[in-house]
Amino acid sequence: MGGVFDLPNKRVRVEEIERKMEDPAFWEDQEVAQDRTKELSHLKWWLRQFGSVESSFLDLKELAPLLEEGEDSFAVELLKGLRELLPDLRELEIQHMLSGAMDQSSCFMTINAGAGGTESCDWVDMLARMYSRWASKKGWQVEVLDRLEGEVAGSKSTTFRFHGEYAFGYAKSERGVHRLVRLSPFDANQRRHTSFASVDVTPEVSDTVCIEGEMRSEDLRIDTYRASGAGGQHVNRRDSAVRIVHLPTGLVVSCQSERSQVQNRETCFKMLRSKLYQLRMTEREQELEKLSPEKKDIGWGSQIRSYVLQPYSAIKDKRTQLEVWGVENVQEVLDGDLDPFIEEYLKQFGGAV
Repeated sequence: MGGVFDLPNKRVRVEEIERKMEDPAFWEDQEVAQDRTKELSHLKWWLRQFGSVESSFLDLKELAPLLEEGEDSFAVELLKGLRELLPDLRELEIQHMLSGAMDQSSCFMTINAGAGGTESCDWVDMLARMYSRWASKKGWQVEVLDRLEGEVAGSKSTTFRFHGEYAFGYAKSERGVHRLVRLSPFDANQRRHTSFASVDVTPEVSDTVCIEGEMRSEDLRIDTYRASGAGGQHVNRRDSAVRIVHLPTGLVVSCQSERSQVQNRETCFKMLRSKLYQLRMTEREQELEKLSPEKKDIGWGSQIRSYVLQPYSAIKDKRTQLEVWGVENVQEVLDGDLDPFIEEYLKQFGGAV
């Protein structure tokens, strides 16, 4: 079982980090030291969790020969122990799949309205509610960084920051186009409408990570404007909101969550750095896909999931083929119960994006 989870390499990495920590020079760069300390803490947690699961498994294994004596009590105890062990083993399996370079990071998520006008803007709000509830259930800190209101209802776009361990590893599987089919509450004739919204997820990148084509001042256009609250009212008389355009790539980020322009500017730089990192990773993946043309299209631009509310209730994931049927089950997903879809994706694609 240890070989499946790559335990030998994990133990070697622990020893390597601990040796480096003994060198006083290790602590000179506090940001690098913090990253390595965090990595060490997680590796030790992983090894402890595995040790606990392995110990419980070996205890249950000793009960197996006693079943031959025909004692029903042993069978009941064995089954009970296995049921209790499965959730811990499942957690280890999922954590092992989240082995990408940035999987352990916090992340930014942006939801943009697509075709469908007011319907799509309302769909953005529905997705924003779903993801914020899901992230809260995971124990992450949820922060709304930017929101552009729709002309009639909903939002043209919403940007979150999910702060917590493995936020990017879990959330990255949600990148792509989400399709909604329902009877429109904005249509007096109650006709069925189809709406689209795109979800983009990027890791929060540490300043210690080297990014090809780093941000240069001459490549940036920085705009300031007044932050808006509910109903489009200005919540600050000063131009505290910040928008940054990266001219070479056309990437745009904006933030109005803080009252201070300086803080919003800092957040924008973090978001832009995150997007640049993801852009470079996507370019590399596209080069690899040219070498492996048979690889499934699971990129940002593909439609990943359909949510049908009328005339029937169902959610269908086009990548994994996982489906959920029934009004109550669909509502549970819209209320943030996303883990079954995400875990199925991780099992089939191994954390690929």
